[in-house]
Amino acid sequence: MSPSASPNATRVPPPKSVPEPAGPSSPTPDRPVTAPDPARARCEAVRALARASRLLERASGEVNLAHYRVLAAIASGDERASRIATKLALGKPTVSASVEWLCKRGFLARGGVAGDQRAASLQLTAEGTRWLTAVEAAMATWLEEVCARTPGPDQTMQALVWMGEAIEQVAAEQFAEGR
Repeated sequence: MSPSASPNATRVPPPKSVPEPAGPSSPTPDRPVTAPDPARARCEAVRALARASRLLERASGEVNLAHYRVLAAIASGDERASRIATKLALGKPTVSASVEWLCKRGFLARGGVAGDQRAASLQLTAEGTRWLTAVEAAMATWLEEVCARTPGPDQTMQALVWMGEAIEQVAAEQFAEGR
């Protein structure tokens, strides 16, 4: 017993066990990151994003990530399918199919655009808003559980926010350059 500890002190339980990490460079509190090979680190990061994408899709239930992305873009203020296709780097046929499916499910409603008979504006329905809120909560819960298993959960979450902002910047630059 240490000199400062009292015999009646409350014992703190040990931390929850954490599953064995995926690879030798995966950090844990007792095995911090130690200058991995940069090429391998990039490859592992790409693979982690691919796995995360699939697991986020599972958290979304019956709707795939393309559908989710379309709904989220509309919730963020994009109303036209052509703008959504450009912003999300999806083909127009993919966006059209997603919009059609989401309309049939009652998640989206089409409306007219003043001055353009060919165009339609897209809006979330009450059901679409409820579904989007529920799915984002499920995805956020999954993400929090994953981040909690990293050496710095808050830093990991912040890094993902920064990545999202960087992705938006790159997409805007590519759009401006016509790519």
